[in-house]
Amino acid sequence: MHGRYNVLFLCTGNSARSIMAEAILNFRGRPAFTAYSGGSHPAGAVRPEALRELERAHLPTTGLRSKSWDEFAKSGAPELHFVFTVCDNAAQEVCPVWPGQPMTAHWGIPDPAAITGSPDEVERAFREAFVTLDRRISLFLALPLSTLDKLALKKAVDRIGQQ
Repeated sequence: MHGRYNVLFLCTGNSARSIMAEAILNFRGRPAFTAYSGGSHPAGAVRPEALRELERAHLPTTGLRSKSWDEFAKSGAPELHFVFTVCDNAAQEVCPVWPGQPMTAHWGIPDPAAITGSPDEVERAFREAFVTLDRRISLFLALPLSTLDKLALKKAVDRIGQQ
């Protein structure tokens, strides 16, 4: 693989984890990567806590919105090279499945939007999700994509999801 890559981050609600991943990769991966996000059951709004984490990291938040993954299955949608699910099976969440030819991997992260508790506990959950996504995306960006065959690349992106 080589060139410019389109990456879709999927989650159920598309209000926190997938949104943060989209913003992180669009900033850190430019110009070789363009990131998108979507949800199988979009919440309709981005969580303010997710936006605060992005702003704290000095990442752009303009244009971020909760949207359906259907946007990326329509005619004229960008051709996707990678699709990463970031929902957490352990939390009994249903992860969307993406059909087609892009390379897929599951990078499960506990849902910070599901945390109830003190404001500090909620903030900590969003911070932990952000840090995990940032670390995984940094590892992904360090992969020598142009020199890996498809099987080696698949193994590498799956391993990143276990980090």
